[in-house]
Amino acid sequence: MKRIYMFGEGTQDQKELLGGKGANLSQMKKLGIPVPAGFTVTTEMCTQYYKNGGKNSPELLEDVKTYVKQLEEETGKGFGDKENPLLVSVRSGAKFSMPGMMDTILNLGLTDEVAEAMVEKTGNERFVYDIYRRLIQMFGEVVKEVEMKAFNEVIDGLKEKKGYKSDVEMTADDFKYILEEFKKIYKKETGEDFPQDPLSQLYESIDAVFRSWDTPRARIYRDHNKIPHDLGTAVNVQEMVFGNTGENSGTGVLFTRNPKTGENKVFGEFLFNAQGEDIVAGVRTPLDLETELSAKRPEIYKELIDILNKLEEHYKDMQDVEFTIEEGNLHILQTRTGKRTAQAAVKIAVDLERDNIITKDEAVLKVDTASIDQLLHPVFEESALEKAESVAKGLAASPGAATGRIVFDSEEAAQMKVEGEKVLLFRKETSPEDIEGMIAAEGFVTQLGGMTSHAAVVARGMGKSCVSGAGEVVVNEEEGYMTINGKKYEKGEFFSIDGSTGHIYPGKIDTKLPEFSEEFETILEWATEIKTLGVKANADNERDSKQAIKFGAEGIGLARTEHMFFEEDRVTDVRRMIIADSKEDREKALERLLPHQLKDFKEIFKAMDDKAVTIRLLDPPLHEFLPARDEVAKVAKQLDVSEETLKNALNSLEEANPMLGHRGCRLAVTYPEITVMQTKAIIQAAIEVAKEGITVKPEIMVPLISTVEEFTYLKEYIVKTADELIKEAGVELEYLVGTMIETPRAALVAAEVAKEADFFSYGTNDLTQMTFGFSRDDAGKFLAEYEKEKIIKFDPFSSIDQVGVGQLVDIASTRGRDANKNLVLGICGEHGGDPDSIDFFHRIGLDYVSCSPFRVPVAIVAAAQAKLNNK
Repeated sequence: MKRIYMFGEGTQDQKELLGGKGANLSQMKKLGIPVPAGFTVTTEMCTQYYKNGGKNSPELLEDVKTYVKQLEEETGKGFGDKENPLLVSVRSGAKFSMPGMMDTILNLGLTDEVAEAMVEKTGNERFVYDIYRRLIQMFGEVVKEVEMKAFNEVIDGLKEKKGYKSDVEMTADDFKYILEEFKKIYKKETGEDFPQDPLSQLYESIDAVFRSWDTPRARIYRDHNKIPHDLGTAVNVQEMVFGNTGENSGTGVLFTRNPKTGENKVFGEFLFNAQGEDIVAGVRTPLDLETELSAKRPEIYKELIDILNKLEEHYKDMQDVEFTIEEGNLHILQTRTGKRTAQAAVKIAVDLERDNIITKDEAVLKVDTASIDQLLHPVFEESALEKAESVAKGLAASPGAATGRIVFDSEEAAQMKVEGEKVLLFRKETSPEDIEGMIAAEGFVTQLGGMTSHAAVVARGMGKSCVSGAGEVVVNEEEGYMTINGKKYEKGEFFSIDGSTGHIYPGKIDTKLPEFSEEFETILEWATEIKTLGVKANADNERDSKQAIKFGAEGIGLARTEHMFFEEDRVTDVRRMIIADSKEDREKALERLLPHQLKDFKEIFKAMDDKAVTIRLLDPPLHEFLPARDEVAKVAKQLDVSEETLKNALNSLEEANPMLGHRGCRLAVTYPEITVMQTKAIIQAAIEVAKEGITVKPEIMVPLISTVEEFTYLKEYIVKTADELIKEAGVELEYLVGTMIETPRAALVAAEVAKEADFFSYGTNDLTQMTFGFSRDDAGKFLAEYEKEKIIKFDPFSSIDQVGVGQLVDIASTRGRDANKNLVLGICGEHGGDPDSIDFFHRIGLDYVSCSPFRVPVAIVAAAQAKLNNK
């Protein structure tokens, strides 16, 4: 087994083995770029380190010794040699870049004897004592876990005593004093002297870098970025070059293009007479790279720019580069693909294509779908956000920034909106009853709930900011206040929330609307040309439908009729229908609802001219439309019935598990008159709009079937009602009747259902819930622990479980298509906007995905990437 590679032995394609840093250092050496010599310990050794119980094997340590000798031969220096000492850095480097998450140690190889010999040879006491004290500090913190505070107090105390404003003012004697103090701290905290054997320093540092792979901060970063925990990190041992030997040396960090805007101009910072961590740690204020370096050392600046152009041309992307100038000689220490904002990512991708560096396909692949959300929702002004302080953090459930007065009641939110106030709705949790307040609010926060809770789903559909599951927030809805970590906040106080990060801030923070750039429109055009998977939107009204069209939706994949029932002028009639004693009374109430449904459907059909609209018949259990028990008296008066009648209705509809109870098609089988009314509204609306010369493509969807008999029973009512209306109107109108596949049994009997259905739409929220046996509203209480303990890799409500739930979708699709070759297959659950899920749906041959309007651009790009990645 090859455990170690010298720089130049590997290539950029070996990132899994050598890590991103090691692979790129090897590649740069092959390209003839001035890279300090070194070697990479592979990621496999990190995995072995953990298998050995946190110990490196004797074989690896022998290999390290061998490769140190090779490094000595290449550099002409000796590790621990007093005449010509070789000093090295030890840095991490995983397959995927994890900036700042793992550890680094510089200047290894320094000992008391080597330091004195270097002072004698260079005559530069200040430089030598500075790098030696840095080694002891970094080794102490990283390897021995000595608190940083202990070291910093020495430096801060000296600066205060002598009146220094920065480290640059410190003399050789100052650093000599600091060095001796650091040695004392090291011995006090560790019980031993600082090691004087360079190989011992190196072995312990390699151990420390491997340990840093599994720190809490590294794990959190990987969880957030969906990086597997079993990859391990490589270790790069590299010859030190010094930017702090004097004014002819320096260090810098740069991006080959502006990472905020994407502008094709080098963006970086530089310091003369400094080491790299001075910039990264903010020890000194860095200067603008172009201004500082090009003015004072134009020949080095030109050499640097030539190298940057070579790197961009080779890697075909914007690069993040670290470099050092040692006594007038330029050295490149690292290159990696640069992190960037969504705005910059889109501009860079399009500019690289226009410069003929990459193709359109490559440009689309370069756009990070996860960051596209940043381009679609309001964002905080950067300068204002820097001054704000977060007081709580929940789940980043729906992106965007929002500011307003806090309210805890939906009706009050709606009223304050009418009065011209901007409000944020804070609730313990939301229900469909809150829809009025949710429409009125700029954004909302829930104390309970997860990423697929009611609040989260509605927020994403509306394109509003939402933070869910904010456990530090305790909402007292009755009294009209909340507490956060014990501090009380009253109704009407200003707050700001960031649904992209989950942070909650007291006070106002200015927001701004993002602008669609020409480059973003271009990427969407290219993605639309490339993809084969259709992208539709989940939309329940004219506003959302128009928004969906603006973002590029090809139709409506899910219109939820129940959302139309909660508006104030309709919910009373819905309640009358629910408490009706007879079919006749129910039908009277439904007749009063018919004009409202008719209006809604006409508006959607007009907005979606010539595009298919899939309308789901009533799905939720009826109790959701009834008032809470403390509102019974008020609502009974509105309905002109006794309180007892309303309480009896509440009691009769109460269920132990309503999500598995009397809802969906089961409700329609019991009350087919509801299906008849909704079918009338859909078909009448389609007829009226068609008469205006607008092309209408209605698709009627039956929810939550488990048997083919449920579907055929309701299909008979739908077809009879629709055909009679079409015949009576004397028009030609085509419509489809299909079903949602959201129970495991429906997926397994898909062949029988497909013989009767025109289309399947997978409701993956319910399908996930029923396949796992998880309640999606309660699963947040334990899923985080499941992920932490590696029982599951990710939240299955956020990204499709391809092995289990995905297999059911695949089975149903295959069996359905075998039985009905014209069967249309789509998905309308939350997974329709998740890039990883979209890749899976593309691979199993679905026709389309449907997601909230504000996820449509994400889905378009993800669908194009799925096509390109699965050629």
